[in-house]
Amino acid sequence: MNPERYPRRILLCVAGLSPQIVTETLYALTAVPGESRFVPTEIHVLTTAEGAERARLMLLSDQPGWFHRLRRDYSLPAIRFTLDAIHILRTTDGRLLDDIRNEADNQAIADAITHVVRDLTADPDSAVHASIAGGRKTMGFYLGYALSLFGRPQDRLSHVLVSNPFESNPNFFYPTPVSQVIFSTGPDQRPLDASAATVMLADIPFVRLRDGLQENLLKEGASFSEVVRQAQRNLAAPHLTLEVVSSRVRCGETLIRLTPISFAWLAWFARRTLENLPPLHWKRIGLAEVEAFLNEYKAVLHDPLADDQHPLIAGRRQEGITKEFFDERNSKLKSELKRVLGNPTAMRYLPQRCTTQRLAGCALALSPQHIQFGSLEDGQS
Repeated sequence: MNPERYPRRILLCVAGLSPQIVTETLYALTAVPGESRFVPTEIHVLTTAEGAERARLMLLSDQPGWFHRLRRDYSLPAIRFTLDAIHILRTTDGRLLDDIRNEADNQAIADAITHVVRDLTADPDSAVHASIAGGRKTMGFYLGYALSLFGRPQDRLSHVLVSNPFESNPNFFYPTPVSQVIFSTGPDQRPLDASAATVMLADIPFVRLRDGLQENLLKEGASFSEVVRQAQRNLAAPHLTLEVVSSRVRCGETLIRLTPISFAWLAWFARRTLENLPPLHWKRIGLAEVEAFLNEYKAVLHDPLADDQHPLIAGRRQEGITKEFFDERNSKLKSELKRVLGNPTAMRYLPQRCTTQRLAGCALALSPQHIQFGSLEDGQS
């Protein structure tokens, strides 16, 4: 997916005491000859209280106003970059953060960066280009990690590279189109020509984990650590444990309570895997298979004597397992697992078509050694 084709294009930077990271990155995205252009429609900056003040004075003021000067120098279109897009990181008790001094501050910035990235990536019409070049190393790390958790195919991550002796020079903001004299920070204060500088972006590939997250983690509220824990659970080796007495299953490290009918459906397929029985196609399900499924359902109901007076049992004994019932049960089970596990992880625990051949049956993709029936410890459900 080409990020430059999205109507809402966002440059997101972390910055500390060097606000020029914003103009350097913007220049690299829009003005480097021969490179594809990503012209943002808006800019957001994550920074400390002191960093926000420097960004206000150096980038958004009338003078020197380096952001406005860059736009004029390179004839860039309107880009929304206002004071409300400078997100000041706060401590856990709400105070503006001046620096990252302890573990509580570290957790606070992780949650704040998670909040902003989750919000900006929630818009399907947006493409986010995140730069980790500025601020404390932990800020860049959390921004990159948050983009890995929430990023989509159109989102990008980069680090800006500036040639010597312009790198880390507080007087340098971008290569000017004509000669512009600035001074070095060394003892000699030697003059430099800003137009001679070279600025480029190093693209950083990252693993996108968004599709594996629970739906509720893509919404407001979850902390950075909560999202990471779920991502770790989803990456665990596939292993299925089923507890009949409670209709709960453990998928990897995640505990889920299913509806009785969905539990029975999954348990039916799990037993077949343990017994090395062939995949099931609805056209080839006979009375023995129907009774095996109904026995799983009666076990979940804790009523082995349930008979034809029970609507579902009576219906299946009369009609068998029809295509409609087969598809509905697979769909319902998928919905219940997907809500907690996310789609990619849920698929590892669902009955799957074994081949593309006509009348190919469905079976769990798990091997028998990765399935067991037994009791589960208390945990998240």
